Amino acid sequence: MKVGIIGSGGREHAISQTLKKSNKIDKIYCFPGNAGTKDIAENINIDLNSFEILKNFILEKKIDLIIVGPEKPLVEGLVDYLEKFKIKVFGPSKIAAQLEGSKIFTKQICDKYNIPTANFGIFENKKDAKKFLKSTNYPTVVKADNLASGKGVYICNNENDAIIAIDEIFNGKFGEANKLLIEEFLKGEEMSFFTVHDGKTFKTFDTAQDHKRVLEGDKGKNTGGMGAYSPSRLINKDLKNKIIDKIIRPTLKGLEELGTKYKGFLYTGLMIVNNEPYLIEYNVRMGDPECQTILPKLKSDITDIFLACCEDQLDKINIEWTGKKSLCIVVCSKGYPEEFKKNVEIENLSKIKLDKDEFLFHAGTSYRENKVYAVGGRVLNFVSLSEDLKSARNEIINNVDKLNWNGGFYRKDIGYKVIN
Repeated sequence: MKVGIIGSGGREHAISQTLKKSNKIDKIYCFPGNAGTKDIAENINIDLNSFEILKNFILEKKIDLIIVGPEKPLVEGLVDYLEKFKIKVFGPSKIAAQLEGSKIFTKQICDKYNIPTANFGIFENKKDAKKFLKSTNYPTVVKADNLASGKGVYICNNENDAIIAIDEIFNGKFGEANKLLIEEFLKGEEMSFFTVHDGKTFKTFDTAQDHKRVLEGDKGKNTGGMGAYSPSRLINKDLKNKIIDKIIRPTLKGLEELGTKYKGFLYTGLMIVNNEPYLIEYNVRMGDPECQTILPKLKSDITDIFLACCEDQLDKINIEWTGKKSLCIVVCSKGYPEEFKKNVEIENLSKIKLDKDEFLFHAGTSYRENKVYAVGGRVLNFVSLSEDLKSARNEIINNVDKLNWNGGFYRKDIGYKVIN
């Protein structure tokens, strides 16, 4: 069968590589893909803002299944549009995608269905938001309501920090903003919990611990993710049941009452406080870099999982894992998450020799005239599977050292809370 993957990041390269292992797949298209996907798929540079152009290409090439990687096309309703033309798509509907598209939409579901989350206020202008700060305890969290590529969240240690955050959001740093959230800062440890859904059934799809801050020791600005490990050190049977019963099931009920069902990956971002889960956010797709961290552990044929979700047959699928631990380190362009240079050549990729438990997924890269260039903030994802996370991290650092790329930097302490 032919499969199309929408997106150009590390997540999409990881999905492509995992699909490539399936004997059911004859051809993979990536829209637009990157320098890594070009070796396993046909990269198609197409205007993703034009759903019609994309639809015409899919029908012309007789593509059997479309997997939507990033959040933007999901929030804009690509799944609903393609399904009108009887195209099989893995991903949630436009209404369901509001779980990520609007943090306020999600908070209102939390309110209605008693889902544990941080206390919050919704504000429609700078004046009211800043007035609220007078009675706020610090640290506090200020969030853009709309999509912000994982960067629209401010942890504010004082009133001045919070004022800057409010001004930046309302001044349009993450696009037009009509509302923002100010919420209580929860003291605990974050965890990413994944499930996969077909609209009737869902199954767990492993856990991970992301490292959002740009500097070692979890300091500095928030990023889209500097690395991750899987499984999370926090997960246990009791906690898993609480997450499902207190957070995921009530959310699905809320969506059902809005007239929609959930299909695709659901990323539940949590704060764990004394083995109690609190919802921080939902993402309506696999996380990045969690996807790159988790997928190499998958033993089952991912094609069967995608098709089962599209055909309401997930209850018939048994999802199997290797049992090994996984760690991912992201190599970023110098300057990220602030200003960074683009079109910087990455010269030593041919020196990287990977064994069967090592992976290299491209993210912000492009290929032209037989050279690979960094064109994004997060550039490469090095992943290693091992019986222990310390060995995995050492293997990765050894490979990054061989790369010896002057244009990049990375965190050497990914997994530091669990690696002694």
